[in-house]
Amino acid sequence: MAARDARLTVLELEIMKILWDTGPSPVQEVRDRLAAAGRDLAYNTVQTMLNVLHRKGRVRRARDGRAFAYAPVTTRLQATRHAVGDLLGRMFDGRAEDLVMSLVETRRLTPETLTRLSRLLDDEKGGGHGRR
Repeated sequence: MAARDARLTVLELEIMKILWDTGPSPVQEVRDRLAAAGRDLAYNTVQTMLNVLHRKGRVRRARDGRAFAYAPVTTRLQATRHAVGDLLGRMFDGRAEDLVMSLVETRRLTPETLTRLSRLLDDEKGGGHGRR
């Protein structure tokens, strides 16, 4: 598996969400935002995780004074597509219908949401673009 395609761990994803929301950030700012969200980690731990994300090709870094500022390379959409594709492959043998049925059975998809999805599919069939 290529480094860029490697799955994000829970902590890596939390850090990526911060960078997606705030843009380029130094280690201390990422650490402070993690702490505000209830994840109080040592500065060195956050720095190590950002360096791991850098090695994976998920973030880039640029010197900002004496520290580095880290910025996402992977977009939220790219990470979402990869995670959903990985979930489909590992849990549902690539069958999207099985994933949707699981969401329905566990009540993660409400009847209202299913109605909206049905309308979107109808719009696509009719050549429209639906609401995205």
